Amino acid sequence: MPIVTLIDILAILLIFFIVTTTFKTKESLVQVNLPRSSEMGEGTTAEPRVSLALAKDGSISLGDQLVPIESLSTALEEFRASRPRDRLELKADEGAPLGLMVKVWDAATRAGLKIDDLPLRILIEE
Repeated sequence: MPIVTLIDILAILLIFFIVTTTFKTKESLVQVNLPRSSEMGEGTTAEPRVSLALAKDGSISLGDQLVPIESLSTALEEFRASRPRDRLELKADEGAPLGLMVKVWDAATRAGLKIDDLPLRILIEE
């Protein structure tokens, strides 16, 4: 059996698997169903951001840790101090209460974040 042709086939398979592989990014701890919009234009994110996720049941995660609403402003201050270059994005479940979102915005403001720098992630349908 000619081994050279087998090496060629293995190289082609390796290239195929490398090209077709999708790499997953770290998701937040809470399950979030993002609201959908079909009328908004598609936006682009210039940089990856750490997610501040709000679930339907009221749980909040900052990156990969669960944070209670009472200590969210402290956690955001520690986040800014330890990772000054990282930016946040808000991922709110479509069933998350509006009052919880306002409390999160208040905590972000107390932590020194500008609400304009905390974009809200939505899904855009075509």
